[in-house]
Amino acid sequence: MKFFIDTANLSQIKEAQDLGVLDGVTTNPSLMAKEGITGNDNVLKHYVDICNIVTGDVSAEVLSTDFKGIIEEGEMLASLHKQIVVKVPMIKEGVKALKYFSNKGIKTNCTLVFSAGQALLAAKAGATYVSPFLGRLDDINLDGMDLIHQIVHIYRTYDFGTQVLAASIRSPLHIVKCAEAGADVATCPLSAILDLLKHPLTDIGLSKFLSDAKKFSDVVVK
Repeated sequence: MKFFIDTANLSQIKEAQDLGVLDGVTTNPSLMAKEGITGNDNVLKHYVDICNIVTGDVSAEVLSTDFKGIIEEGEMLASLHKQIVVKVPMIKEGVKALKYFSNKGIKTNCTLVFSAGQALLAAKAGATYVSPFLGRLDDINLDGMDLIHQIVHIYRTYDFGTQVLAASIRSPLHIVKCAEAGADVATCPLSAILDLLKHPLTDIGLSKFLSDAKKFSDVVVK
């Protein structure tokens, strides 16, 4: 399973890249605003800055909701860097745009997916990635993991090439469950990735090893 980091923070992206497990980045206007990045030119430059840090795909979101606007904006974003993936909303005009981009060889990420039916349409239209938001489903007392299982099952049954990019991940448990379900990608905050490192028995074991090693060193010195 690929690991994407869901942020616009360059320091966090670099930290994840340096860890050696990062495969790509997803971001959106809200995450850009959180980093104080405003103005079209600054946003576009930031996408390029992200591409210069990572080696994998970087999702850049369109803001238009009409077909013509999505196409124009998506083509412009795709021209910024070869790693850019055009992030398109799951709406009627978005599905039409997915097909257009697919025919043009432009990678896409269909976002804001909350049902298997939506994911099926995205795959039929040729999306490179589909992003089901499991955390937001959990927020309204639905099981987001059920949706991941559904989509993976449908895609495997019909041999769709679209990759399942599990989004709105909140915890390391979400990541593990997505891996068990067969999701192709998990995109999440850096904190969720780093939390995968943690286990109390690891800490206890390392402390014991270091303590024993110190005793050995003391004996050698004497």
